Amino acid sequence: MEGYLPDIYQKSIYTIDYSKLFNRGIKCLLFDLDNTIVEPHSSEPSKKAKDLFTSLKQKGFKVVIFTNSPMIRLKNFKDFFGVDGVSSACKPFTGKLKKLLKDYGYGINEVALIGDQLMTDVKVGNKVGITTVLVDPITTSDFILTKIHRFSERRKMKKLKDHDLFWQGRYYE
Repeated sequence: MEGYLPDIYQKSIYTIDYSKLFNRGIKCLLFDLDNTIVEPHSSEPSKKAKDLFTSLKQKGFKVVIFTNSPMIRLKNFKDFFGVDGVSSACKPFTGKLKKLLKDYGYGINEVALIGDQLMTDVKVGNKVGITTVLVDPITTSDFILTKIHRFSERRKMKKLKDHDLFWQGRYYE
């Protein structure tokens, strides 16, 4: 069960205390794309997210979009935000995440993964040992595979709640 427990839980990418992450030694922020930064079926990046990423880069963070979506979907967003991106990440499998750590030269204590799913984002981050940040999904709309993951996610969240480890809506740092 602990493989699904996020280190930090916040309402959205806009409520995270990035200064605390920076003070903890985090240098690289990996953001999931769909339902974390933008709605799943949206092709329009938001100015609010661009402003956030600009601010994070100015504070010294390396910002990377780390998504299971294909490059054809990722390209527009990474170009608009002016950040790096990894497409078809195959989360929760660890291969692309380990490659990213090696390619960028970051240690596991220098990277945080921010996403909206326990079954992919939190699980892959915890498997590798990086800081995991769960945020609530932007919308209830999801791609079909994500809908399947959400069913499993609800069962995991119930087990975590039964063991008093995680309560949806009870945010923590």
